[in-house]
Amino acid sequence: MLYFLTMDYLLLLGLLAATLTTVAYVPQLLKVIKTRSTHDISLAMYIVVCTGVLLWLIYGILIHNTPIIVANAVTFVIACAVLVMKIRYK
Repeated sequence: MLYFLTMDYLLLLGLLAATLTTVAYVPQLLKVIKTRSTHDISLAMYIVVCTGVLLWLIYGILIHNTPIIVANAVTFVIACAVLVMKIRYK
């Protein structure tokens, strides 16, 4: 199946995917910081996202997978920052 891809390429693929999905949360964080407005952000969605990302982080730690660990650690911090601001600026 993936016999033509070496582990180095698979690791790079994982790191690229992790980077893109993590960076996707940055514009929302910057907008909330700039405007101090979270009116259009779903509280329930961010609770679910933070919980899911935390579970992915734990999973990554348990299987020793660097892309999963790094991406979800950073995403957890960013998503939780938005969640905290959503609660704080309510």
